[in-house]
Amino acid sequence: MWTDLLAALALVFVIEGVLPFIRPASARRLFTAASQLDDATLRFIGLTSMGVGLSILYFVR
Repeated sequence: MWTDLLAALALVFVIEGVLPFIRPASARRLFTAASQLDDATLRFIGLTSMGVGLSILYFVR
């Protein structure tokens, strides 16, 4: 179980690093735009992201 969790965490880091590595200017604009969003919008985006991730995990497992 711990190896699966650590593998998933490692994949998160790899996937999140792809955009800044390939297109750093686009990543900077995205981060700037995200920093200007209000808390409720960021929470909704986070909740939606978690829901999508859990759905994918459910269907894969």
